[in-house]
Amino acid sequence: MASSLPFAVSYSYRPSQSSGSNNASLLRPAQVQARPAPILDLPGLQAASRVLHDQFLKDAQIIPDVGEMLTTPGGQSSASYSVFPDDYRVPFQKRRLVGIPEALFQYYNTTNVTSHMGLIPDIERVWISIDHKLFLWDYVEGQEISSFVDQPDVITHVAVVKPKPGVFIDEISSIMVICTPVSVLLIGLSTSSVVGPNNRPRKDIKMYATDMTVATDIEMTSVAGTQDGRIFMCGSQDGALYELHYQQSESWFGKRVQLINHSVGGVQSLFPRFTAPSQEDRIVSVVADLSRHCFYTLTAKNTISVYRPNGEKAIQHVQTMSNLYKSAQEKAPGSPVLTPSNFSIIGLHVLDPAESRSGVQLMAVTLNGVRLYFAPSAGGYSYSYTPSSSNASAASRPLQLIHVRLPPSNLLHPDEQSIIFRPAISYGAARAAQPPPTSRPFVISGLENSCYLDGLTISAQPGDTDGTDFLLCTAPDLTRIGTLGQLNLPQQHQMPSQQPTYGGAPYNSGGNQRPPLTEYATLLAIPGRTWAMASVPRSSTAASSSTPSPVVTNELASQFSETPRQFMILTNVGLTFLAKRRALDYLKAVIEEVQAEGAVQPIIEFRDSFGRDQTCAMLLGLASGNTFLDIGDQSTIGTLSTVSPDIANVAKQAFYDFGERPIWAERMTYGTSDSSGSAIFSGRREGLAIYFARLVRPCWKEKLTKPSPLGLQQSNIEENLLVTMQKNLQAVKDFLDKNPHLFHSSPGDPSVARTAAGNDQEAWKAEQSSVAQLQSLLNRTIEAISFILLLNDYRLGELIAQCDPDTQKLVTSMTFEDLVTTQNGVTVSRALVNIVIDQQIGQQISVDTISEVLQQRCGSFCSTDDVMLYKARENVRKAIESRNPAERQNWLGESLRLFTKGARILEFDKIREICGEYQQLGYAKGAVELPLSCAQALDPDNIGLEYWYSGSPPNDTRRDFSQKRIRCYELVLDSLNVFEDKASKNANSQGQGAADDPEIVRSHAYDLAFSSEDEMFHCTMYDWLIERGLADELLAMRPPFIEAHLKREPVTVPKFQLLWQFYVKDGQPLRAAEVLALLAESPEIDLSLEQRLEYLTLAVGNAKSHPVTVGGRHETAIAFLTDLEEKLDVAQVQLEVYNTLLPHINDQGEAGDKIKLLNKSLLNMSELYQFYAEAFDLPIIKLLILHVSEHRDQHVVEPIWDRIYEDALEKDADAQTNADHIIASFVPLGKRFYPSESAFPLRHVAKKLVTFALDNKAHLPSGWVPRVLVQCGVPYSEVWDLLHAMYDSQTPPFEAQSRVQIMSEDIAVLLSDWLEEAKRPQSLVARGEVPVGRIDIAVDQYLSELEPSRTETKAIYEGIKRQLRRNW
Repeated sequence: MASSLPFAVSYSYRPSQSSGSNNASLLRPAQVQARPAPILDLPGLQAASRVLHDQFLKDAQIIPDVGEMLTTPGGQSSASYSVFPDDYRVPFQKRRLVGIPEALFQYYNTTNVTSHMGLIPDIERVWISIDHKLFLWDYVEGQEISSFVDQPDVITHVAVVKPKPGVFIDEISSIMVICTPVSVLLIGLSTSSVVGPNNRPRKDIKMYATDMTVATDIEMTSVAGTQDGRIFMCGSQDGALYELHYQQSESWFGKRVQLINHSVGGVQSLFPRFTAPSQEDRIVSVVADLSRHCFYTLTAKNTISVYRPNGEKAIQHVQTMSNLYKSAQEKAPGSPVLTPSNFSIIGLHVLDPAESRSGVQLMAVTLNGVRLYFAPSAGGYSYSYTPSSSNASAASRPLQLIHVRLPPSNLLHPDEQSIIFRPAISYGAARAAQPPPTSRPFVISGLENSCYLDGLTISAQPGDTDGTDFLLCTAPDLTRIGTLGQLNLPQQHQMPSQQPTYGGAPYNSGGNQRPPLTEYATLLAIPGRTWAMASVPRSSTAASSSTPSPVVTNELASQFSETPRQFMILTNVGLTFLAKRRALDYLKAVIEEVQAEGAVQPIIEFRDSFGRDQTCAMLLGLASGNTFLDIGDQSTIGTLSTVSPDIANVAKQAFYDFGERPIWAERMTYGTSDSSGSAIFSGRREGLAIYFARLVRPCWKEKLTKPSPLGLQQSNIEENLLVTMQKNLQAVKDFLDKNPHLFHSSPGDPSVARTAAGNDQEAWKAEQSSVAQLQSLLNRTIEAISFILLLNDYRLGELIAQCDPDTQKLVTSMTFEDLVTTQNGVTVSRALVNIVIDQQIGQQISVDTISEVLQQRCGSFCSTDDVMLYKARENVRKAIESRNPAERQNWLGESLRLFTKGARILEFDKIREICGEYQQLGYAKGAVELPLSCAQALDPDNIGLEYWYSGSPPNDTRRDFSQKRIRCYELVLDSLNVFEDKASKNANSQGQGAADDPEIVRSHAYDLAFSSEDEMFHCTMYDWLIERGLADELLAMRPPFIEAHLKREPVTVPKFQLLWQFYVKDGQPLRAAEVLALLAESPEIDLSLEQRLEYLTLAVGNAKSHPVTVGGRHETAIAFLTDLEEKLDVAQVQLEVYNTLLPHINDQGEAGDKIKLLNKSLLNMSELYQFYAEAFDLPIIKLLILHVSEHRDQHVVEPIWDRIYEDALEKDADAQTNADHIIASFVPLGKRFYPSESAFPLRHVAKKLVTFALDNKAHLPSGWVPRVLVQCGVPYSEVWDLLHAMYDSQTPPFEAQSRVQIMSEDIAVLLSDWLEEAKRPQSLVARGEVPVGRIDIAVDQYLSELEPSRTETKAIYEGIKRQLRRNW
């Protein structure tokens, strides 16, 4: 999958095919037709990256550092060497001799000239002085000479040191110190790199006069500079230690330039010298240790002192090591090469801290080739005289001699080197090849010069013929000291007989011991007498702090990514260049021998020496080509070197043959039948991993960027390094692409039969999977380098500055590995490509060119999808610029088509940006359809839709997909909103009716939105419209998903209100009633009691509207309606209860809470009666409940009326008052509940009234009881029946005649009132309903039984009879 898409991508989509076949297509040019973006297998890339990291670790461990080898138990001295004749194993090779320019010889015109010469590698010059003239010869260019002749004295010594900061102008990068017998002079130098002949880079120098010179009566020599610009030297005549102190200007306290004699103290050196110095022990050499901030001096009597600068013009003497001869003898007692006469140190050499983890710091070389190694005394690893360590502890661990390295005793004379001699046996007990018996070993006796670099030592002594010097060259023998997986090396129990061991037990090859130092040694002859020697400076890649780094002596790890180490030996003939031959060069020579002579023994020996995997890594490098293949001139660096096709074929075949086959290693689980296993990879796979890791190690763990001086970020990895690395990786890729068979088994592999076929297949499968991952990583790395180089072309720092803060933070903390293998790398690369594309579009440049470049060079950082999207954005730009409406619509339509195709990789911010552009252009189709397409593309498997359908449960992993959809829907709604606003603003102006008329655009946008088939979007839009107060319009439209949306959980009042209205408008009143009933009854919905009552009332109304014939639901509808009506009745009772108790709603405790509960949900009759009517003692409510529920139980209702009657009577009140109270209590209840026997038991009520009337007959008028009952709403006929029954009963209290007569009076009043009411116009009592005959007969009975004294009653009866006759 491309990782620099312009917008975000989700990797959750399901590809239609395997990703395994995509690797080969990553670098193909963009095709015309769009193809699916290759899937970026990040886990696979990360697995391959872990393989590389394992190799980094191995490379850091396979070769021990020098300190570990010099401090092996019992190894205080050593003399183990591998000496070979001049065959493929010779460790050094003379590359070329550059003669001294002819132009110089004209100055040697007299016989008495004084001439000196030396090397200044830092500025690529040889200095040659002839009398007072100084010549600087550019040995890279070959013939160019610059001269300095502005002083009159003979020049004896020249050195170049670092300047003090702030003293000179910025251009001056170094200071040349010129010594004469009477003065010391400083010249400023600036250097710049230029391209010389043959495209070789060389340094151009400029000299600046500084006016800094100091007179001296002592000739100075051996100049050494420190890191901070201080200059130390020694006097030739007095052997004292001097410092040349200089400052920017004169001051009261010091001259601008002066010499300070540190041997006798600074003050003494200010006065003339009257006495000759002591000749006891003169300093002959000063050597600076820049990394440890100290310097060393060597005296004529082999005494070494250590000093460190300690404040301006001051130094601290740290220690002096003398009696070194004695110390050396103790380390190697009995060694014949250690004698007082030949123990003379000719040179001191500093070991870089990176070379020895155990702190070996200094090496001294003696006249006869003995090397003395010094390290801090036990108790600490690092011994650094840093400026910050001002306390005494800096010198608490002084240096001491830790190892004596004796010279080789079996050196071949240079004349005998060319005699090819190889023993017939393979590698036997003695690894060192013995010279023929006739030859004599050459003995080192008079070394004069020496040079040291990274474990390599070169020293020179006069040869045995005039005009020739011999060079002793030593280098670590990695096959002896390394753990390289060698199988056939001898178990070396003792050193060869030529190498006796002095001073300790011989090295025993115990498994837990480190190997002793073993070196290749050879003697080379060069023309001329040696004046000076130095290592050739080279641009070595700095070790990454986060990557495990191999030791500097591990050339296996660096030979394919660094130039070989070279040395320059300056003689009076010229400059001889000497190159260290690497294992790679041995292998090349061996293959040439195989190819030329058919001799396979050397290549097998090579494989056995370096191990299978290391050999395969080197063979792969040779076969594919590498920029560091040749030990060539500087001009070849950066150019891919390849060997001849014949050599390459041999290397390829050897790579396959030596690589063997992968093996499956079973692991049994004891006690079970289960077994598992893992693959042991072949040498081919291991070789690929090793070679790949070594190529990318310099930058793999490096940060991508670093702050620049201008404040912006800049690339942290040198462009030259990236280009070179890419060439080498591309060479491997091309080689593997051309030879895909290299990692497959050959049908005739004889070893296949030895294992079970299944296991064999497992091993091959594991190997091929791992190789495929490595190849994917290889492709991706090549493209990543192209990507970084491309970003550099577009000014990486400025691109990063335009990113959002989160991306900036990611970039600045990102390593090269992160860019290649992580999702963050994908995110960052996409963001940066977006900015590049935006710049192109902003500058109105076609994106085709940049898209094509991205696709061809870094396809995984820019897929076809990306290109499609870039073109879509360009179409939008063209639409913006177009003035032709039809053309603009075409551009917009094409952009929408392309954006829709690439919707799955669009970042949300980019979708929003595009929608904004569509809105501004009034392109409704794009503004609505693009976000809807993106919503589907971002949730391709409808995971978010499923989540929404399931009710959006909390803490669900599917929520993210749902949120992506919703954000896209919100963009559609935003578009609708924008179009609404435009239309409303335009409503006042006259519409054109054109396609871009805002009203037409708005209408079109809504049509598109409502025509979507995405239910989740519809529901989101419905909610949005409802919030905007457009519910009625929405219901009127009756869109497809509205019913489902309003029914969807969670239930809300607004949704159900709309739902019942929707059903009403849709002609479904019964469904509306069902929704209303649900609203009223749902305890989850927070509604007041009045609202619930209202919804029940509406529900009853809608249920009654249900037509008889619809859907055959008539019987169900009737049952539903009946149920609703009953619930409505109960709800009305509840409302009355609530209103009755409302004054007490804020009462403390349970009572108040119970009253509040009445307003929250509907209760049933039992609950109302039990928890409210009973609990709060509400007799009227009890009657109401009995009435509504039609519950007839005289044992329940009569006590209630008794209570009401008792409550009505007032103690101590007169009869009339109590009569009024009774009327006030009974009449409203009678009017309300009669004729309900459940709530108004007529007989019991009448009995209560009669009892009261009888008890208070003296105070109540006749007819009081019947008149109260009539007021209660009881018909006259029923009251008469009731009173007549009492009259006739003869039961208490009517057994007494007086009470019967009272009843007769009440009946008379009742009948009279009845007739009067019946006569009254518009009376509720119909005349025809009066039972005239029955009354007439009854009146006769009442008159006959009336006591004579009741004259008033009699008159009433008679009046009744008259009325009957007159009116009926």
